[in-house]
Amino acid sequence: MCDTFVLRTDAGMVLAKNSDRDPNEAQLWEWTAAADHEPGATARTTYVEVPQVDRTHATLVSRPWWMWGAEMGANEHGVAIGNEAVFTKEPTSLEPGLLGMDLLRLALERATTADEAVQTMVGLLEEHGQSGSCSVEHPKFTYHNSFLVADRDSAVVLETAGRHWATEPVKGPARSISNGLTIPEFAERYADRLRGRVASCDVRQTLTQHRASTAHGVRQAMRILRDNGTGRGPRWSPLTGSMVGPNMHAGGWLASSQTVSSWVSHLGTGMHWSTGSADPAFAPFVPLRVDAPVGQDAYPTEGVDNRRDDRSLWWRHERLHRQALRDWSRAEALVAADRDRLKRSWTADPPSTEEALAAGLEARERWLPAVVQVTARDTRPWWARRQWQSYDRDADRAREVVA
Repeated sequence: MCDTFVLRTDAGMVLAKNSDRDPNEAQLWEWTAAADHEPGATARTTYVEVPQVDRTHATLVSRPWWMWGAEMGANEHGVAIGNEAVFTKEPTSLEPGLLGMDLLRLALERATTADEAVQTMVGLLEEHGQSGSCSVEHPKFTYHNSFLVADRDSAVVLETAGRHWATEPVKGPARSISNGLTIPEFAERYADRLRGRVASCDVRQTLTQHRASTAHGVRQAMRILRDNGTGRGPRWSPLTGSMVGPNMHAGGWLASSQTVSSWVSHLGTGMHWSTGSADPAFAPFVPLRVDAPVGQDAYPTEGVDNRRDDRSLWWRHERLHRQALRDWSRAEALVAADRDRLKRSWTADPPSTEEALAAGLEARERWLPAVVQVTARDTRPWWARRQWQSYDRDADRAREVVA
């Protein structure tokens, strides 16, 4: 479950996305350099290999730890893409194949404009289709995909149902997509309305479309991504947790997605910002650049997975995040001023990624003791508490099995 939108500004398009996935699914940034490839080479994706192209572009993506494909990312030519799970009447398949996230990353490697990226994904979709498990925690979960694709001057919505597809250029000041089909004739033919209602996609898409239409840049995009749809704390449902805003909170029995990473690309400047961690209300947006990879010393990723692991940015943030969930509103009010100070500073004059990572970790260590104090009483309903206890046990159990 995800939410993605674009804003049109005088300085170029801004693309923003929350990646909402399983609560223990760490998400990692990955830099890949441009490269030339020999004739006959293949590209290895999550499950399958496909023919490689002569040259691939430098990319920066945010991907689930177990997956080759990416939820969101950008390339050296100023193309950025975010994807959404969509539920359609077309049958899905667990047969190993290309995931929607694989299509996204392949397009970033092969395209220099938004239109080229769309053509790349359509070509791969028509030739190979889309299939395979989309979750390591729930191996039988699979879905089709929609995409928002942007470059400096334009953006395109691409929606799919199996091997079928439709596109729509973005013409207004903003465009939002969520977990349902939105191109009218395509949606009428292929949308699974029942599963869309369970995912609350219409509620979130309407909210983000409205707020994005009056937003003016990167800081406003970040504020929209923090919105849990209530103007206060999460609105808990025993079936779906809190899924009424772009900032989702897990805790339901039927559907339980958590915002595990957030992303904003300013395609006029080539700057990108990402939390690299859950719940953007408690995570600074770190400035990133496609041409400035960060090493393992500053940003450890080797061995990071669904096990609790304080070496990584993602799991270190979970110490703060899971404590804050006990009383989200009080905890958010406590960190908001300091978080927003970092946002203003890092968007006005972005430091190096390494400097921002260090400052962000220091901020979390500064916030944690105070958050512990204001969340002494757990205000969540009993079913949400029980679900999060289960997620914690799973993270610890996975660590023990490997150890």
